[in-house]
Amino acid sequence: MPDNRTSAIPEPREPVVDEAVAAEAADLISVARAVADESRSYLSTVTEVAAGSTPDATIPLLLLAVSDMLAAGARLGAMQDIVPPERFEPDVGPDPDVDPLHTALANVLDGLDEYPEIVDPVLGLEVGTATLSGDLVAIAGALAQGLRHFEAGQVLEALWWWQFSYLSVWGERASSVLRVLQLMLAHLRLDVEDDVAAEAEYDALQA
Repeated sequence: MPDNRTSAIPEPREPVVDEAVAAEAADLISVARAVADESRSYLSTVTEVAAGSTPDATIPLLLLAVSDMLAAGARLGAMQDIVPPERFEPDVGPDPDVDPLHTALANVLDGLDEYPEIVDPVLGLEVGTATLSGDLVAIAGALAQGLRHFEAGQVLEALWWWQFSYLSVWGERASSVLRVLQLMLAHLRLDVEDDVAAEAEYDALQA
């Protein structure tokens, strides 16, 4: 006699995927990869400049590196707060030693390094002193820490660190550095003697 009873073993089913959650996860991974790429590029450029291998292009290279990093940071700042599942930051070893980089950058930027700035224009007009080398290294240290989390597979932790440090440290420092670098470049290009400027204008009109 045939057994018409249904099997107690359920048929396998495809897991139900929340499309909104999947899309959010994919977007976070995309942002993390973009910030990681920009972080590597920034660290590479700053290291190259510190080595003194491109003295004629120091200011333009730093201007490009900081501008690109700020663009990536702006996206982090505009996002909602990123909250990793772990309460404490995973250990990725000792902090990177950035002192040699700081010393090398200070040597390369000797005579241009120090600049005055308004400490917090939102809260008042207190004027302080900063250095390009110190700011560039502060940015590098924060980016490197996030990059270590990313390369260890801790994507949310990396994003949390990059976002937090952008809002608390490197976003502000990068903004200050960018303005100083842009002004330096403007002075280098535009501050010329009147007779030189007149001659260049005449040549341009005759061309």
